[in-house]
Amino acid sequence: MKQTNAVLTKALQGDINAFQELFAEFQEALKSYLYRLTANRNDAEDLTHDTFIRSFDKLHLYKGASSLKTWIFQIATNLAYNQLKKQKRWTTDVLAQAKDLVTSDQTLAANLMKVNQISAYGRYEIKEHIDTCFTCMGKTLLIEHQIALILKDIYDFSVKEMMQILDKSEGTVKYLLQEARKKMTTIFDNRCALINQQGICHQCSELNGWLNPKQNQQEALAKVALVKQSKKYDRNVLFELRTQLIKNIDPLRCEGNEMQEMLMQCNRMAMEDTI
Repeated sequence: MKQTNAVLTKALQGDINAFQELFAEFQEALKSYLYRLTANRNDAEDLTHDTFIRSFDKLHLYKGASSLKTWIFQIATNLAYNQLKKQKRWTTDVLAQAKDLVTSDQTLAANLMKVNQISAYGRYEIKEHIDTCFTCMGKTLLIEHQIALILKDIYDFSVKEMMQILDKSEGTVKYLLQEARKKMTTIFDNRCALINQQGICHQCSELNGWLNPKQNQQEALAKVALVKQSKKYDRNVLFELRTQLIKNIDPLRCEGNEMQEMLMQCNRMAMEDTI
């Protein structure tokens, strides 16, 4: 703690190297957070860089009322919000539209297969695809709901910390979180074939069969606790299982991150939100 305080003192005195040392402690978490908001690796990297510059420029305004991490996440969230509000919300059928796009475009399909077969980070894992799906469905929410959900359920910020990041009252933060969870749970209830036999989205199992043709699909599904729990069909438990699974995945550095980015690119194209 004394060492951190000493580094912070240097940073407050204008030492950019000291600030970089502090920023590096949560830089990867910040970048993955911004990726979950934007669904675009380039945007996440640009926003992370902009956050660093903006935070250092405004560091003289930091009074220690919250952790430096919370203060910096507030700056990053404001930058992301300003960008996101210029974009249209995604629709809940984004995965189905992306599937249609790939099946009608041989080049896209070939690129996916190439990444899967050649890239060291081109593996397809259902658990990582569930993470990608969560990000896509999150982008169908109002921006405030999306931000609240990700801050609390994926990055474990407290309500008090979220009040500062969002500049909202306690009641408003709790309302945003409640509504976001309810809407996301309803989306998965209606669409996800992993948790609902009547669900219309089979992309997880279809992609597994396409990209891992030699792998037994039932064996792959059985590895995911979410699927095991789905037989009991407790919607609140299912949602919590999703978030617990996703917390343990860094979408930018997981084993299949290049494949997941390719799939996300297809989703962006389907929503006409291209690179």
